[in-house]
Amino acid sequence: MLNPADQRFARKLPSGVLRDVSPSYLEEPRGRFHGQAGLVAAPHDVDETAAVIRACAQGGVPVVPRGGGTGLVGGQVMPDGVAPLILSMERMTAIRAIYPEESVLLAEAGVTLQSARDAAAAAGRQFALSLASQGTAQIGGVLSTNAGGVNVLRYGNARAQCLGIEAVLPSGQIMHDLKRLRKDNTGYDLRDLLIGAEGTLGIITAASLVMAPVPAESGVAMMVVDSPSAALSLLSLAQGRMAGGVTAFELISGQGLRFLDQAFPKLQQPFADRPDWLVLIEVGLPAGLNADQALETLFVKGADAGLVSDGVIAQSGQQAADLWAIRETIPLANRAIGAIASHDVSLPLSQIAEFITDAGAMLLAQGDMRINCFGHLGDGNLHYNLFPAEGRGREDYDEIRKDLSRQVHQMVVSRGGSFSAEHGVGRLKAADLAEWGDPARLIAMRAIKSALDPRGIMNPGVIFPA
Repeated sequence: MLNPADQRFARKLPSGVLRDVSPSYLEEPRGRFHGQAGLVAAPHDVDETAAVIRACAQGGVPVVPRGGGTGLVGGQVMPDGVAPLILSMERMTAIRAIYPEESVLLAEAGVTLQSARDAAAAAGRQFALSLASQGTAQIGGVLSTNAGGVNVLRYGNARAQCLGIEAVLPSGQIMHDLKRLRKDNTGYDLRDLLIGAEGTLGIITAASLVMAPVPAESGVAMMVVDSPSAALSLLSLAQGRMAGGVTAFELISGQGLRFLDQAFPKLQQPFADRPDWLVLIEVGLPAGLNADQALETLFVKGADAGLVSDGVIAQSGQQAADLWAIRETIPLANRAIGAIASHDVSLPLSQIAEFITDAGAMLLAQGDMRINCFGHLGDGNLHYNLFPAEGRGREDYDEIRKDLSRQVHQMVVSRGGSFSAEHGVGRLKAADLAEWGDPARLIAMRAIKSALDPRGIMNPGVIFPA
């Protein structure tokens, strides 16, 4: 039952928007934060969303936006401070329109990524953003975190695949910017400002999304390389030969394969011996070009000999799915093993091989541990995760865990990289941003936050410490 203060506030909200505060609204996937809530509101359209935000602005009530809840940096829960109103997009699930001739899809914030992909496919197109959590992740959250995924190399991250947004600003005003234009130079780009803001500057309620053509020919291969440096050379070779046709290029370590053996022993792997390094490559080519033949050219001779020592090319859709299952199950295996610390970092491509070597040497000099380095090598994004040595537990590393992460981030930043490549800042990395962020940029960001959200009600504690 609501307390009297909450009852008085609830009467200011549109009828029918309140939901019970169930535990699912207070959780995040890694269990690092446990949220709280005074109320949960689930508006069914942008006008109800605006009414909720206006009431919160007038009353100084914190607002925590919630989509599918799949974020990994704690942006969807608020563990401390005044109990917030959780604003769920679960009822805003309409595909408002599809324009096949324009390759544009209009989707509300609560539409899951998978539903958007299915709608595009039904129109003979594709919405190319692809994440492991796409069955649950929602468009509003995907845009608010500027999510990445496996196809960034070719199609860009979420920001690059959005033409316009409809949003409710912290004042409760509705920003009608749901345009379908490729060119619109009319002042500040507020669309790009709200995308990636993690709900701190407003609530995205709908978006116009770019659909892409479906390649006529596609192919998937898994190839053995002897080092990350060789993998990068292979990436350069593939891009040069296929002229934009490389859709995904993933790096997989032998440690990740051994974790799969331990956590998912029934998962079939194509190589009896577990290589130290693999790449998973997917290509999409125009009609008239054979994807398998294009992949075969990467088993090269001459000047590029030795880049690939072994490999398999999928001969069917099922085989392609089986190869992708190896990559997509690695995060689940990591969770089963239990990480000491996880890092979502990006680096200039020319710095990656040196970073992997130097970071590994630095960490192993400080203690016995296992390192699983994998991720989206094509766009420079590594998931660099630390695990206990065999026979030891995570608790054995409690005293050095934070320092290990700080040293990893320092090595990344010193090489011109980012400590947050695709997951966002959230609450987990707010202190890292304060330490590593460019001072002038942070001043500008704080000024924008203060101007748009003077009462500080929008997702307090995210990006900037509360």
